[in-house]
Amino acid sequence: MKTTEIQSIFNHFAQLNVIVIGDVMLDDYVVGSASRLSPEAPVPVVDIEQRYVRLGGAANVALNLKALGANPILCSVIGQAEKDRLFLKTLQETCLPIMGIVQSGERKITVKHRVLANNVQLLRLDDEQRNDLSIEDRTILTNKITQIIDNYHIDAILFEDYDKGVIGSELIDDIVKIAESNQIPITVDPKKKNFQHYHHSAIFKPNLKELKEGLGKSVLLENINDVQFKSEMELFMTKNQHQMLLLTLSENGVMLVKKDVNGLHIEQIPAHRRHIADVSGAGDTVLSVATLCLAANMNSKEVAEWANLAGGIVCEYAGVVAIDRDRFYKELVNLYTLNDGKFYLKLNDWLRTFNIKIYTIMLKKIKKRQIAIMHLKI
Repeated sequence: MKTTEIQSIFNHFAQLNVIVIGDVMLDDYVVGSASRLSPEAPVPVVDIEQRYVRLGGAANVALNLKALGANPILCSVIGQAEKDRLFLKTLQETCLPIMGIVQSGERKITVKHRVLANNVQLLRLDDEQRNDLSIEDRTILTNKITQIIDNYHIDAILFEDYDKGVIGSELIDDIVKIAESNQIPITVDPKKKNFQHYHHSAIFKPNLKELKEGLGKSVLLENINDVQFKSEMELFMTKNQHQMLLLTLSENGVMLVKKDVNGLHIEQIPAHRRHIADVSGAGDTVLSVATLCLAANMNSKEVAEWANLAGGIVCEYAGVVAIDRDRFYKELVNLYTLNDGKFYLKLNDWLRTFNIKIYTIMLKKIKKRQIAIMHLKI
């Protein structure tokens, strides 16, 4: 893939409108230093130096889409209290539309309070509610989504499920019907509760823990060609009519599972070597990038490669952060365009497979030409 092709795809991202449906959150960070223990209990005393909030959950997905130039429309249900108003204010400050947000007297937004000291997270406190939406709230949300689809050209619908009650089987069925009638692809980041309720998705993206919980059985990945594993995947994808399964494997990259003319195609794409600071929100980034790549008509292998690269990048930052567009673009260029990417991509894959880290490769050109030094980021 050439630089011009990568740039063209990035330009195309700016033309895409994506509806994001799911549980939204506020991530509240209390940051300070700790040098002594409390006399009241064997716990550290944190001297607060900084406090800030970030958009989380489905809102972080919207931030990732926006960071890549796309136009996300966030659809969710929140409450009417102070934290809910703070969420709306933060949305507006980041230039995200609020047309899809329903405010209900029966709900409250999830707030995750994290306490960090000396660059270590000491504690997390969750203030949330997990019960399903009322019929009234679900109807209002469905109507809002329908109205948005009627008024805008929508290129994809993304479900970001955190099991906090916004998404249920009825909402899934309603949205799938609407999406199919309008030929809009659906992508899904599932959790256990609704795992088997999702159907007819273009991309279904669980992590390994979610896959095990959702299937209700242990899934072994020592050998991707294992007959039992392939059988389980084929049965699940056929039953739920998923076109592509993108399984995130943390430090082991992602696994692409897709049906083709030869049957079930399974391919593991290794992670890129990185210094990991925080894995929070990486799954949001993976599905955000995969959804845009799908809407840009990229093939399944490219979708998986781009999503895998983006998910790794955000893991190098502390806290929940959106993808850095410029850095993502530069890493894609480095990955794909060196000598058209062919030989060096294969070399990189081989080196990662054997866990070998090489910073410089010196190539002596024929006929006493100058030595070329190439830096490969493994």
